[in-house]
Amino acid sequence: MSRAVNSEAKRRLVLTLGCPDRPGIIAEITRFIAEDGSSIHEAGYHSDEDTSWFFTRQAVLPADPECTPEVFAERFAPIAETLGPDVEWAVHDTTERKRVVLLVSKEPHCLHDLLGRTAAGDFPATIEAVIGNHEDLRGVAEAHGVKFHHVPFPANPDERGPAFEQVRDLADSYLPDAIVLARFMQVLPEDLCRHWAGRAINIHHSFLPSFVGARPYHQAYARGVKLIGATCHYVTAELDAGPIIEQDVSRIDHSFTVRDIVRQGRDAEKQVLARGLRWHLEDRVLVHGRKTVVFT
Repeated sequence: MSRAVNSEAKRRLVLTLGCPDRPGIIAEITRFIAEDGSSIHEAGYHSDEDTSWFFTRQAVLPADPECTPEVFAERFAPIAETLGPDVEWAVHDTTERKRVVLLVSKEPHCLHDLLGRTAAGDFPATIEAVIGNHEDLRGVAEAHGVKFHHVPFPANPDERGPAFEQVRDLADSYLPDAIVLARFMQVLPEDLCRHWAGRAINIHHSFLPSFVGARPYHQAYARGVKLIGATCHYVTAELDAGPIIEQDVSRIDHSFTVRDIVRQGRDAEKQVLARGLRWHLEDRVLVHGRKTVVFT
């Protein structure tokens, strides 16, 4: 399967970096890019006063069109070393498509949306496979030419370890840059959360931290809320508490039934998950602790 992005798009190298803040960081980075003969197409900066941490994302048009991320990173490494031992940085090529694996259960709306957006070229990625703990969505995936794997899960939660191991092995075989829980109604075990840290992305159907866990729309209805929402976040061992990538809300009123809330909430889920995934794939999300910086 080809991973080349539309050849009409100009190729850029994306440098993402986080480090302890101090004066002169921006000057050092921009001086390096200028002396390299490259130019900055897009730049984002953020300094977090609470943590004294600096973040940046630089989309660079390299002087040498054939310059690889590895070569650029090798030249930038001496600059990174001056920023201290805790610096975190990476270089990516915008013409290299990322790999995505989707995990699903029975709800089809997020799967339909992501497959459709990918087919339309909205993401710099290919969906390599869909893994489901039910057979219900096989036809949806295969209609888009995407491989579907069924991994049945025992009813007893204490017996699901082998099933999660099979999901892990299947997903890892595709070397994914993102594993998306597209309404996958299973809680990942702690070891799998660690294994996929920074790559596993979930859509939760509430405006976190409100209404964590199961049936959040029913919880919202019972509380008589006037706003419902959706949250796209990275998966961690703490349920629905990973670093948040994107959120949105939708207004409801006293006349809404649970069914009305669910129907309206699905629209928010699709939009929020699509935005969060795209920003992840475009290397716009930098994670630090329990928070994110998103250069949109």
